[in-house]
Amino acid sequence: MKQPILWEQFESIQLEVGHILSVEKFPEAKNPAYIIAADFGPIHGTLKTSAQLTQRYNPEDLVGKQIVGVTNFPKKQIGPMMSEFLVLGALDSENGTAILQVLEKVPPGTSIA
Repeated sequence: MKQPILWEQFESIQLEVGHILSVEKFPEAKNPAYIIAADFGPIHGTLKTSAQLTQRYNPEDLVGKQIVGVTNFPKKQIGPMMSEFLVLGALDSENGTAILQVLEKVPPGTSIA
């Protein structure tokens, strides 16, 4: 179990809704992964990330989904690509990570509380 955090620490994490625009295979990744481009609305625009979702999803399964992402982490170099956000998911070691989705239609960039 992880240690409790302060409310202010939680508030410092920028969680937003992204709309997946495209998903490509990422053959240069150490572990099987995709490069995901998601629209995070007028402030952030389109951001890219690498995500190890190949065990559970095919690329076409992900396009169009509304996901939850952390948009205020520093950018991170992952092989030849620069990751600009973190997609959140439920870590299922048996079936592969399941992305966190927003099922009701909301605008890209909507804050998560």
